Amino acid sequence: MGTEHSKNKGRRSMVFLRKGPKLPAWEDALLSGKEPKSLLKRGLRYVSLSLIMKGMTSTPDFLWGLSEVQKLNLSRNQLVVIPPSLGKLDRLVVLNLGGNCLKSLPKEIGLLRNLKVLFVNMNCLTEVPAELSLCRKLEVLSLSHNRISQLPLSFTDLTSLRKLNLSNNRFVQIPLCIFALRSLDFLHLGSNRLENIAESIQYLVNLQIFIVENNNIRSLPRSLCYITTLELLNVDYNAIQTLPDDLYLLRRLRRIAWNPMDKGLHIAHNPLSRPLPEVVEGGLDVLFSYLREKKEHN
Repeated sequence: MGTEHSKNKGRRSMVFLRKGPKLPAWEDALLSGKEPKSLLKRGLRYVSLSLIMKGMTSTPDFLWGLSEVQKLNLSRNQLVVIPPSLGKLDRLVVLNLGGNCLKSLPKEIGLLRNLKVLFVNMNCLTEVPAELSLCRKLEVLSLSHNRISQLPLSFTDLTSLRKLNLSNNRFVQIPLCIFALRSLDFLHLGSNRLENIAESIQYLVNLQIFIVENNNIRSLPRSLCYITTLELLNVDYNAIQTLPDDLYLLRRLRRIAWNPMDKGLHIAHNPLSRPLPEVVEGGLDVLFSYLREKKEHN
């Protein structure tokens, strides 16, 4: 009996030890006396450091001494603030701060002159520092799922920007600075509070994917039809009643699309005036023919 009791007690102890909290990798490295640089991974292209899902509420001080890091992933923690020391990592090319609790970004982010990719999605930002426009090499920027309602005019300097995700924010109109970003090929403004699309949209001459689903847009501007590079136009879940006659000029739209991942024209869940609902059901060729004939008769 005593032996069996001892065995059970031993099992419980083992179970308890197994369930004990595990130290984050970086704390484990420091406690074992390892050099923080040992956390860096040296790939073919970049020196990277990943501290994803470590339960961090603040950034470890040693991080700002790792000046050689080029890819830094701090996503899915509980970070409330990023200190000005971020500016010391001036070799950064990719920075992922997504899935935290950030209410702001330090102005020192403008010191990251080599930055090409920045994710700050799923945070609590209400604004973006004007200094971010100093990152002239920036090509990909995701600010989705925040509380942003405007962008600084200095964003016009981000002339290398190709992909911009502003979905799930609080924009009432498309910020004017966006129309100066002529290199954009991807623009996502879904799930905002947009009521219209400005005629200036035509200046985005390289745009291939344009998503404005789930807004309050009532009509599409004629100038949108001149962006002949468009391959995906998603205006699902809006308040659109009519379509511009020149829509048929968008010849790279291959179909009426229903799957969110498909290229083509997404126009479901809009109060289209008759006979447009029936025409749309016939497919894109039928819709374009209808609009072309309508224009010729006007």
